[in-house]
Amino acid sequence: MKETLLLTKHMREFPEDSHQIEIYEKNNGYSALKKVLKEDNPENVINEIKDSNIRGRGGAGFPTGVKWGFLAENEDRYLVINGDESEPGTFKDRILLERDPHQLIEGVIITCFASNIKKAFIYIRGEYAKPARRVQDAVEQAYEKGYLGNNILGTNFSLDVVVHLGAGAYICGEETALLNSLEGKRGEPRLKPPYFPAVMGLYNKPTLVNNVETISSVPWIIQNSGKEYSKLGVEGSTGTRIFSLSGHVNNPGNFEIEMGQSFGEFIDTFGKGIKNNKNVKAYIPGGASAPWFTGDQLDIKMTIDDVANAGSMLGSGAVVVMDEDTNLVYAAKSIVSFFAHESCGQCTPCREGTTWLEMILERIASGRGRLSDISLLIDICDNISPGLDWPPKMTTICPLGPSAVSPITSLLNNFSEEITNMLPTKIPITQ
Repeated sequence: MKETLLLTKHMREFPEDSHQIEIYEKNNGYSALKKVLKEDNPENVINEIKDSNIRGRGGAGFPTGVKWGFLAENEDRYLVINGDESEPGTFKDRILLERDPHQLIEGVIITCFASNIKKAFIYIRGEYAKPARRVQDAVEQAYEKGYLGNNILGTNFSLDVVVHLGAGAYICGEETALLNSLEGKRGEPRLKPPYFPAVMGLYNKPTLVNNVETISSVPWIIQNSGKEYSKLGVEGSTGTRIFSLSGHVNNPGNFEIEMGQSFGEFIDTFGKGIKNNKNVKAYIPGGASAPWFTGDQLDIKMTIDDVANAGSMLGSGAVVVMDEDTNLVYAAKSIVSFFAHESCGQCTPCREGTTWLEMILERIASGRGRLSDISLLIDICDNISPGLDWPPKMTTICPLGPSAVSPITSLLNNFSEEITNMLPTKIPITQ
């Protein structure tokens, strides 16, 4: 098992100055854009993306080419890049923004050409100050070189790009909350319907919202063809993906691989195994929102569909490993505390429920748990996510509330003894 470098090849070869436009151009940068503008056929670009079968890298895993096709006809259309990478355990978009911003910008320009868009926004997480500066510098360099602005490279195509730094809210990773934030409003999700971004997005105009990694893949696809891209990975999960590996591993970091390998192979090969040769008790396959897998499930394949069929999601591609000595009640409490803090407060079940979940887990973790806390946890979770199933049913506008339920249901389903062992009187858990 080895890495397949498409998105990270340039930054690996030029670790110090891969963000500079001169270095990017010397290594075939902007050649895909020149190819597209020379052919002057937007439909061909969309067909290449469809042929690649690439699915969104932001979490939902929706086919990108199909998503582009949903964009409603309108004189004013927008592209918004979602760089609000705030999911705990996720840090793959950061390296793309900071170390190879021109790859993203070239992807933005090609995407806008294909979709007849004249204005694009790159929305970056508020805490990502250095990546934001790098992207802003790259945008200015692209303007100076004629890749952005009016009549790009002597053609009739024009495009302006705005870099926008968020205020540091996790909820703005949800696409409609991001659009509200971009408009200067509170970062709160919108109801869908009617506010599907492809129809009523930014300023109520048709809007494409795509993840950083997704759009950064566009130049390679155009340069090498969608069919070549689809040969990488497996059916349903084509191409490469950058996985963020963290937790109790010897070698945490970002690794770009073709999807289809098992989590066990991934952890052993790139994580160099578990610290102190311990066993895996549990791991999160796709960021803090995803239900956990146990150490007996390391043979699950790292594909969107395999993980979904096993009852979780590949999500943002963040793999968090917990060893045999991990107190999973503490781990769940830490995640729930994050979601309680980041709830925007718009929906009552999430605003009130996540706070109550945090309080109860804190009580159990501190040894002050009550016998009634188990049924109370289940009741609150059921009010946020009825049925406690996956994919979750929701009483909220967005999935933040159900995300706080995931670690608790993972505990109840697979590690119930972890809770009972911390109660003053040990009792078995029945749901």
